[in-house]
Amino acid sequence: MSALAEIVASIVDSVSQVIVGKRPQIERVAIAMLCGGHVLIDDVPGTGKTMLARSFAASMGVEFRRLQCTPDLLPNDVTGVRVFDPRSGEFRFEPGPIFTNILLADEINRATPRTQAALLEAMAEGQVTVDGDTRRLPEPFLVLATQNPVEFEGTFPLPEAQLDRFMMSLSLGYPTPDEEQSLLSRIGLDHPVNRVKPVAHFQAAQVQGAQVPGNRGASWIDIARMAASTHLDGSVEAYIVAITGATRSHQAVELGASPRATIALAAASRALAAVRGRDYVLPDDVKALAVPVIAHRLVLSPEGRLRGIRSSQVVSDILSAVPIGAGP
Repeated sequence: MSALAEIVASIVDSVSQVIVGKRPQIERVAIAMLCGGHVLIDDVPGTGKTMLARSFAASMGVEFRRLQCTPDLLPNDVTGVRVFDPRSGEFRFEPGPIFTNILLADEINRATPRTQAALLEAMAEGQVTVDGDTRRLPEPFLVLATQNPVEFEGTFPLPEAQLDRFMMSLSLGYPTPDEEQSLLSRIGLDHPVNRVKPVAHFQAAQVQGAQVPGNRGASWIDIARMAASTHLDGSVEAYIVAITGATRSHQAVELGASPRATIALAAASRALAAVRGRDYVLPDDVKALAVPVIAHRLVLSPEGRLRGIRSSQVVSDILSAVPIGAGP
């Protein structure tokens, strides 16, 4: 586990040179990537969402693409399309931007539901099907989708079933005055993201079997398997089930967390323990990730919305109420 912790720490340190003061959020993105999950960033413009995705790709030495979602974006604009080649007299496949390692789906709620569905299907299956041909997406594969929580004109909000497909939902938020001043001091003629150097080369490791710095002969798949092998005791499993089960009976919640949320919380807790250098999960790992994993999946009741209750507050209340070691 120490090798995994060193690799992830080097990536987080590298990204932190660009995204100042947001180490917990950066670590959570790395955890989602270890679990094969995807992240929804719900935040106002200008807080560093694009730079977060770019710096992650640069630090890992993998390919990055940005997809600007608009109402006229079609599913084939995401997945790719077959075009006729007059020189060969045959159709050839032109891959879309989703064939990459880290994809920034910017303002996903501006895309139509049909395009959103195409993107989220690829996220869930790890593959796309165009004209009957199925093609696997590269590994590692991470979608960072963003949406603006204060601008609703011309948007198509993600339905609850699609929100459930995201492993985590995060918000970067505004920096503190000291962090913002530190950011200014780092920006000169060139943006800090352009000075980020790879600390690992996972794409080559997965495709060609190349070595990963800090863990000889390991590929990204090996790293992810190491995280997934972290021991999860039965008592901690019961604690996770108790937390998600409590969301289904909470008076302010109309629709509680799904079993997918339970599985995601367990996987994320394993990865967090591995990132912190342990081969076993503690209840504190579960508590640290419960809000980003569960809150965006909850549907509040009309009474809860009228009272101004937030889903993150519901999860926090449940964490306070459910004793550690509690079973379902």
